[in-house]
Amino acid sequence: MASVFTGAPPQGGPGYSFKQTPTVALSGERQHSFYPYTDNGGSTLGISGADFTILAGDTRSTHGYNINTRYAPKLFKIGGEGPENKGSRIVLSVVGFAADGDALKERLDTIVKMYKYQHGKSITVAACAQRLSHILYNKRFFPYYVHAILGGIDEDGKGALYSYDPVGSYEREQCRAAGAAASLIMPFLDNQVNLKNQYEPGSGTGHDLQAKLAQPLPRKDVEDLVRDAFTSAVERHIEVGDGLQMMIITKDGIEETFTPLKKD
Repeated sequence: MASVFTGAPPQGGPGYSFKQTPTVALSGERQHSFYPYTDNGGSTLGISGADFTILAGDTRSTHGYNINTRYAPKLFKIGGEGPENKGSRIVLSVVGFAADGDALKERLDTIVKMYKYQHGKSITVAACAQRLSHILYNKRFFPYYVHAILGGIDEDGKGALYSYDPVGSYEREQCRAAGAAASLIMPFLDNQVNLKNQYEPGSGTGHDLQAKLAQPLPRKDVEDLVRDAFTSAVERHIEVGDGLQMMIITKDGIEETFTPLKKD
């Protein structure tokens, strides 16, 4: 499903508009087409640690080569109390079609809050992850045009991160990038977080080399990696930039930071 988010609409489609010049069929009848999706650019990523999870996303919203706004958050607190989601311990990031992202966020937030009212306790991040999968799968014939990442703290106090495709398939991972610059950011995370293609010095040669085992990174190192990833991505991708929104989830709550990025 990654190709769903890789850029321009399909050839022969309506481009970046909901309108298209009517065509004349062989029967002589005029045909109109409707394409309900667009891609509003931007990127998100998530990294889980030993006792925290960090989700981050840029704030640029685009429409083709146009910038709609320089501040369109892609990270949302889920659950908690009231419209400000006080006390929340779960964060959802969505990137792709902004309207579908807002609709998905509102629906999941409502379900999580109703769960607390009905059961008298907050939903676990694992249960919330499964519920999000059901929401996406129920819309599989007209999918939410987004790539979602869900983060929180599990029942053992460890960071938990779940990534999704548009129709609800999901898995728990240590790190994941999504959106326009995912192809730029994900190889960097694979090397620095998952330690792909890194080996123990002096462990041998050729096939005898012992791969380094990926371990949860300290919080400060992860925050630096996130900033480095987006600083690099904005140099190469026109749909990513303006600002970096970061949410750090711990047992004590959610901390939010904002870092300026390139605006050109």
